[in-house]
Amino acid sequence: MRKICSVIGSRANYSSIKSALRAIQNHPDLELQVVVTASAVLDRYGSVATLIEEDGFVPDASIFSLIEGETPVTMAKSTALGLLELPTVFSQLKPDVVITVGDRFETMATTLAAVYMNIRLAHTMGGEVSGTVDESIRHAITKFAHIHFPACSDAYERILKLGEREETVHNVGCPRMDLVREYLDSSEIDERELFDDGVGSRFDLREPFLMLSQHPVTTEFGAGESQIQASLEAVEELGMPAIALWPNPDAGSEDIARGMRKYREKYRDSKIHFFKNLPIHLYVKLMQRTACLIGNSSSGIREGAFIGTPVVNVGTRQHARQRGANVIDVSNHKDSIVNAVRQHLTHGAYLQDPIYGDGYAGDRIATVLAGSMPMIQKTITY
Repeated sequence: MRKICSVIGSRANYSSIKSALRAIQNHPDLELQVVVTASAVLDRYGSVATLIEEDGFVPDASIFSLIEGETPVTMAKSTALGLLELPTVFSQLKPDVVITVGDRFETMATTLAAVYMNIRLAHTMGGEVSGTVDESIRHAITKFAHIHFPACSDAYERILKLGEREETVHNVGCPRMDLVREYLDSSEIDERELFDDGVGSRFDLREPFLMLSQHPVTTEFGAGESQIQASLEAVEELGMPAIALWPNPDAGSEDIARGMRKYREKYRDSKIHFFKNLPIHLYVKLMQRTACLIGNSSSGIREGAFIGTPVVNVGTRQHARQRGANVIDVSNHKDSIVNAVRQHLTHGAYLQDPIYGDGYAGDRIATVLAGSMPMIQKTITY
C-alpha cells in the first residue's frame, strides 16, 4: 500500500486539496498521511487544523513554522523553518509520495525537503502564470516534481514546454472545483450561524451583496494598506452590504489587516461583516449568491468561472492567469473598482465555464497515484 503524504499550510491550501485527500483516504491501495503547518495551525487564521479534523482527517504531525511579522524577511525565515522541521516528519512517516499544492512558501519548503530525501513529489496546480514571485516558485516546483497535476489546459501545455515528460503530466482539473460542484446544490445558508462568527454588520442575504477577498502582493510589499483602502472605499461608495475576508499570511498581510482595522474605525456604521475564515461550503454558497466578488484571490478566477460569479480582479496578483468572461481586471484605484462593479451589476451572473475542470479532479489524482508512477530520477533534455 502506497503512503501518500499531504502537507497543508493554509486555508486555501486545504480547500485546494481536500477532495483529493478524501479520494486517497477512500482508495483501497493508498494510505493517507496529513501534516499541518504554517498558518493552518494558528487560530488567528481560522484554525484550519480544527476544520481538517472535523472533516475526518487526522493529522499525523503538526509543525509550527510561521514566524510573526508578515514581511519578506519573515516569509523567507518561515520557509527555512519549514525546511528544518519537515525532514524529521518525513523520516518518521516514510511516505512513498509527498503531494504539495500550488505556489506558497510552505510549498517550497515541502518540495525541497521531499526531493532531497529522494521522495517522489506530486505537484498540483503547476504551470500557471500570475506575474508575481508566486509564479517563479510555482515553476521551480514544477522542475523539482516527478508527477504533475495541472488544473487547466493552458497550464498543461506550459508544463510540457518546461521540459517535463508527457507521461508524468495529468490534466486532472482543479480539486477545488470538486467541492464547488458538491456545494452548489447543497442546503441553504443559515444566516444566524454565519453572522455569529466574525464582526460587523448583519444583513439579509436575499438582498444583493458584495464580497471582498484581497491578499498581499509580495512583490509590492508596503503597498498593501493603500491597496485594501481603495477596495474598501469602493465598497463604501457602492453602498451595498458586503462580506470581507481577512488576508492570508504572506508578506504584507499586516498592512492589509491594518487597512481593514482603520476602515472599521472610520466607518463604524459600515455595512461590511469581516471574517477571519469561512468554511469552503459557505464560501461557495456565498459566491453563488453574491452580486460581485472584489479582490485578488484566485478563487475569483477559478471558482468564479465554474460558478459564473461576476468578479472584479484588482491589481497584479493574478496577472496572466487563464480566466473566463466573468472577470474584469482593474488597477488598485477606487473609481476603477466602482465602475467595474457597476458594469457587472448591469450584466448579472455569467454562464458556467469549466476552465479549471469538471469537478472530479480528486478521484483522478488518487487513481494516478495508485497506478504506475515514474521513477524518482528525472530525465532532462536540452
